[in-house]
Amino acid sequence: MTINFHSFSGYAGPAISLLAGVLILIKPRLLNYVVAFYLIIIGILGLVPYF
Repeated sequence: MTINFHSFSGYAGPAISLLAGVLILIKPRLLNYVVAFYLIIIGILGLVPYF
């Protein structure tokens, strides 16, 4: 299995978004909840085609 830049860049954005969402949930505030759930949803939806 080879990983090239194009395949990595396709899921790097959603993966970072998902990670940011989880990290924001660790120290929550009301706005942080909204942003965190948005990032998690975008991350999951972005990664679904790769599984």
